[in-house]
Amino acid sequence: MSDQNVHNAGFTPSGIRAGSLASSIMSNEAKASGGGVRSGGPTSALQEMGAKGTTHSSGYTSSGISGGSRASSTMSKEATSYGGGVPRGGTTSTVQSISMGGKGGRR
Repeated sequence: MSDQNVHNAGFTPSGIRAGSLASSIMSNEAKASGGGVRSGGPTSALQEMGAKGTTHSSGYTSSGISGGSRASSTMSKEATSYGGGVPRGGTTSTVQSISMGGKGGRR
């Protein structure tokens, strides 16, 4: 179900679907970072997963983040860089929310 949720949000094998939640996330991320979408950010992480269908195997599952996975590594690095917490609208919270069928975190 996680991969389908990512596709439904507009992150697809053929790219980000116009007018979708994915395009809104990409636009917001680009505005917040001065015009670009950074590697490792929510947009690039979700698009990679949408293109490859690897959400679940990356550790973002319907029951949470799997220990020892790529997702847990991303969460740990993000928490360290923010002084111990994972920010709303960051990569971890956005990817996990969308993989569970949510709308992602807003900045």
